[in-house]
Amino acid sequence: MGLLIFNLLIATALVAFALFSSKVVEILPNEVGGRPKAMIGAMGRFIRVVAIALAVFIIFKSTSFVIIDSDKTGHLKKVFLGGDLAPGKIIAANGEMGPQARILPPGFHFIPFLKVLYEVEELPIIEVPEGGYGFIVAKDGRPLGENQLLASAWPDERIEEMLNPEMFINGSDKIPPGQKGPQATVLKPGKYRINHYLFEVRTKGDEFRATDIPAGFVGVIKSNINTKPLADCQPIVMEDRSLTVPLVPKGCRGVWNDVFLPGRYYLNKKAYEMHLVDTRVQRWEYAGGYTRRYIDLKVRQDGSIEQTERKEVIPVPEFAAADAVILRVEGWEVPQEIRILAQVKPEDAPFVVASVGGLKEVEQKIITPKVRSIVRNVTGSNVESHPGKAEKGDVRQVLDLQDRRQQLEDAVLEAIQVEAEKTGVTVTEIRFGDPVIPPELLVARRREQLATQMEQTYTQERIAQEKRIQSEKSKAEADQQGTLMKAEIERKAAQFQKEALKLMGEGEQARLRAIADGQKAQAQVLGPERTMQLAIVKEVLAAAMANPEIVKVPRILVRGGDGGGSLEGAFAILGDSNISRMSDMADMSVDMAEKEAKKLIERKREEIRNRPPQE
Repeated sequence: MGLLIFNLLIATALVAFALFSSKVVEILPNEVGGRPKAMIGAMGRFIRVVAIALAVFIIFKSTSFVIIDSDKTGHLKKVFLGGDLAPGKIIAANGEMGPQARILPPGFHFIPFLKVLYEVEELPIIEVPEGGYGFIVAKDGRPLGENQLLASAWPDERIEEMLNPEMFINGSDKIPPGQKGPQATVLKPGKYRINHYLFEVRTKGDEFRATDIPAGFVGVIKSNINTKPLADCQPIVMEDRSLTVPLVPKGCRGVWNDVFLPGRYYLNKKAYEMHLVDTRVQRWEYAGGYTRRYIDLKVRQDGSIEQTERKEVIPVPEFAAADAVILRVEGWEVPQEIRILAQVKPEDAPFVVASVGGLKEVEQKIITPKVRSIVRNVTGSNVESHPGKAEKGDVRQVLDLQDRRQQLEDAVLEAIQVEAEKTGVTVTEIRFGDPVIPPELLVARRREQLATQMEQTYTQERIAQEKRIQSEKSKAEADQQGTLMKAEIERKAAQFQKEALKLMGEGEQARLRAIADGQKAQAQVLGPERTMQLAIVKEVLAAAMANPEIVKVPRILVRGGDGGGSLEGAFAILGDSNISRMSDMADMSVDMAEKEAKKLIERKREEIRNRPPQE
């Protein structure tokens, strides 16, 4: 603007100079400096033409071109020489006065008297950030149709034509003009040169974020608009489902029958509602919400069993879908915890969204009521005790919940699969937890088990004690191995000594037999009395010779007696030499006996040495 004013001032000065020079020529004399006035006038006219031409050039140059920056777009608003806009129109597409559909891209632009006929405004280009989309609102165009929420969408391959203001306003032979108001078409991340007078682009806020579908999920679209002819939008009815909810083809208003796989999608959230459906296996548990009673058994020191009762409140876990199912069997209330594994297949996800809304609604409105009803019905009726066979049994005892759990699970699974399939959910497994059986029904069984365990424990303890004693014995024997070996050697030595003494006894027996034979011979010679006296004398002499200290009198004492039969008379008649000679004869007999005994002992020892060793 400053440069334009400066140029206009210069042009004004040139025009003023031309006018002033013409007035100066008129007042000059006929001849100036030897030159005629006509010549000077001709020169003045030339200068005036040049000045006026230069002024016109400066004005034309200053008002006929513009340079647009690289990050801006030139917008034009016509202020002279144009017709009026039609009623209801905002953008001029055919040279009317007001905001123009035409925009100027970055660079140099020459338009005669551009800055005279138009106001030129540079506005920034539109940038849509990554992870979001641009929501477009058109300020001009055809009005929306009846019940039309958003303007008709433009195909992705014609986005550039849509952003061309003149094409949007006027259309073409193949493309109708665009509609004013919010557009179904959105701008993906990138930079766009658009006409700010025609379009408003909104990019800020969570509502303009792209839709991400994570792995393990699918997206189901509920569309608020039609992008297809109504003839192509016939409802799709599933006759095999109990909840008859129509689905529609992709591009029609309603819940689309096609799903979106994991990825990022730039969907207009005012046109489409994306419902994420988890297609992974879901685990729904029904647990807690009851009071559990216990009867504890305790073994006293005397072997008797003591029982005490206690209670525990079991709350509903945070992860549980609902509380446990309360069954009534034989007049008892039995809480039964249940775990269900279920899955929504991708092809069933649209039906789930259309009929119920989502997995949470399926679990709360469909599965939970059905589970409670079916489990109560099954536990109160007949079920096959062996799947595939005709044999059946009544499940009417509390302990059947524990003893026939597999049959109950199979029966409940078969019934719940049929009901779940009607809602688009596939149930793959049902598992019962341990039933909370009243403790009174288990006391007898537990007491029996406890008695059996006590008996087994006592048996094991006895076996352990015996093993411990054997181990201690082995250890003691190992510790006393030296002593045992010594005792064994001594035992064998004693056995040998016993045999030796036995032989010596046999020898002594032979010796005494020989002595007895000698004494018999002596008795035949000397008579029995003399023989006995002689033996006494020998014993006395032997004792005296072995212990000389006992002799306190002379060696031979002769004293008279009353008769010749006494021992003193014998000593007196025989004298010292006779006594010695008789002793010598007795010694000879004894020596002979000892020799015979020694020979016998020696023979026995030789037999023992030659005897083969025993094992």
